[in-house]
Amino acid sequence: MSLVGWEGVGRAIGAYESLSFANDLIVATVRGRHVRAWVMCGRRASWHARVGSRRRDLLGQNVRMGPLIGTEKLAAMLEGPAPPVVLDVRWRLAGPPGAESYADGHLPGAVFIDVDTELAGAPGEAGRHPLPEPARLERTLRAAGVTGHRAVVAYDDADGSVAARAWWLLRWAGHTDVAVLDGGYAAWVAEGRPVTTTVPDPPEGDVEVRPGGMPVLDADEAARCARAGTLLDARVPERYSGDTEPVDPRAGHIPGAINAPFTAHTDARRRWREPDDLARYFAELGVRAGAPVGAYCGSGITASAAVLALEVAGFEQQAGLYTGSWSHWSRDPRRPAATGERPG
Repeated sequence: MSLVGWEGVGRAIGAYESLSFANDLIVATVRGRHVRAWVMCGRRASWHARVGSRRRDLLGQNVRMGPLIGTEKLAAMLEGPAPPVVLDVRWRLAGPPGAESYADGHLPGAVFIDVDTELAGAPGEAGRHPLPEPARLERTLRAAGVTGHRAVVAYDDADGSVAARAWWLLRWAGHTDVAVLDGGYAAWVAEGRPVTTTVPDPPEGDVEVRPGGMPVLDADEAARCARAGTLLDARVPERYSGDTEPVDPRAGHIPGAINAPFTAHTDARRRWREPDDLARYFAELGVRAGAPVGAYCGSGITASAAVLALEVAGFEQQAGLYTGSWSHWSRDPRRPAATGERPG
């Protein structure tokens, strides 16, 4: 999938007589009929849409959500004839548990999914948050009401980096119509939108987990990516440099990796930066079109946000995710660890 603007939308949906902008929609007139495509992030400045699978426009062609969705668009979809499945994945490394926040209030219809126990396998040799077994992930998603044909929106209460884990897992599992709520729970509440403490009981979904939808890196592949392309370390600078390491066996980073903290993907309001802004940011870090690119973090959670941000920025090559990340790399004393601010 690649970003397309006004003219690209027109080519994707066929010959058109006119294009106009209304709120967060691109509205095209084709043979006297209006065809609509959502603008990514609902932002007038970006004028982008994504065209692809699942969601169908009036001509019967496919249009799906981009990787981000704005609060206004989500509110409209929830009131529409085909509301998305909404997943609450609030989580914090040092607690308190996200389930407590969910119990205090959540988006209407949102189902809570626990990052530690449902969006990851048991911690061990593969790292602190390894990939869950496909069959187990399928049961989790079906219990949350996820189907093969309904869109899915995930949110957290931080900067979207945790929701990006759910986004990445669903994409890895073969579900292409999934987005992260831009601004998350905080933006939804700040705009006075409804919340509830009612726990929904969704009908069981029928999604089939088919791994392979997103590229996964092992330790050796991550090391090669750091030398042949760009390997992004999404941890905070203090952990990248080795000045501190609060949870994993050793301090430092994978030699050759570039520090790209996950917090840099969003602005001061914790809204995702504009596509052009992110494209410049990653270009400055050395990401080049067509060259290998990968990402890792402490345990594979926040690095998912780097993969999402690269897609928002318009890079067509999919970034590989080192799912074991530093929690896996640092367990093996034979693997080298660089320290300091330079890649090494």
